[in-house]
Amino acid sequence: MENSIEKVECLIVGSGPAGYTAAIYASRADLKPVLYTGMQPGGQLTITTEVDNFPGYPNGTQGPKMMEDLEAQAKRFGTDVRFGMATKVDFSGPVHKVWIDDTKLIEAQTVIIATGASAKWLGLESEQRLNGYGVSACAVCDGFFFRGQDVAIVGGGDTAAEEASYLAKLCKKVYMIVRRDELRASKAMQHRVLNTPNIEMVFNAETLEIEGETGVTGARLRRVTTGEEFRLDITGFFVAIGHTPNSSIFKNWLDMDEGGYIKTIPGTSKTNVQGVFACGDIQDHIYRQAITAAGSGCMAALDAERYLATVHAAV
Repeated sequence: MENSIEKVECLIVGSGPAGYTAAIYASRADLKPVLYTGMQPGGQLTITTEVDNFPGYPNGTQGPKMMEDLEAQAKRFGTDVRFGMATKVDFSGPVHKVWIDDTKLIEAQTVIIATGASAKWLGLESEQRLNGYGVSACAVCDGFFFRGQDVAIVGGGDTAAEEASYLAKLCKKVYMIVRRDELRASKAMQHRVLNTPNIEMVFNAETLEIEGETGVTGARLRRVTTGEEFRLDITGFFVAIGHTPNSSIFKNWLDMDEGGYIKTIPGTSKTNVQGVFACGDIQDHIYRQAITAAGSGCMAALDAERYLATVHAAV
């Protein structure tokens, strides 16, 4: 393992809007960034079909196409884009060590973490098959496509309640599927959804299957209390049972909140370790949009550039 050591000025881990934007800015600043894509190059946007809310695309675009464009732009300015996954880190010294695929060791002066967060899913075959074809984990991203239609959303927490309220403004009817007999959401959010006329609560229910071949046509559910099966006639199915930040390898080194999201100094991308920066969904559990991720990627590259300038000045 120690035979394969590479020294770089700026290492970017992750390849969604945050990672690629950081790469564009870092390469233009002549930091010669090396970017490792992770196992899902392009991140969550590669499982999103239509992207209509990113500025500059008047007719919308496809998520995978946008990621291809961002990658091409980063490469155009000199970013070294590689396929591989960071599997271990050591941030104990002034030089930051990151192992790729357990074999290659990178010694980086700065590290930009853009590993994102993964949506939690129910684990149904039909859910994965129809993902992007009526099944979504982001109401803000995709709700617009279901204007005037009947949809369902799974989850009982604040996120599910917020997304149900958002969908209720666009859709004819929103079924909120909750496994328990009550919501986990805060009282204020409970009050909002329970008093929205076109949100119908479906308590004590679990989803067995999402129906449809090329798009969602319905959902088959089971009543947890009685075992009775029933069906909802819907064209959209939203999953809002939380996200898991991809932060496990940084746990012993970086400050995180109780959910595992990396903490950054407010107004910056700086972590508690000098020379290590975080951007995108790995440090943002509130907005989680492509445009906010891209903005924070820009911040991370600028912060890294300024950090390196002070290090070089001190030498």
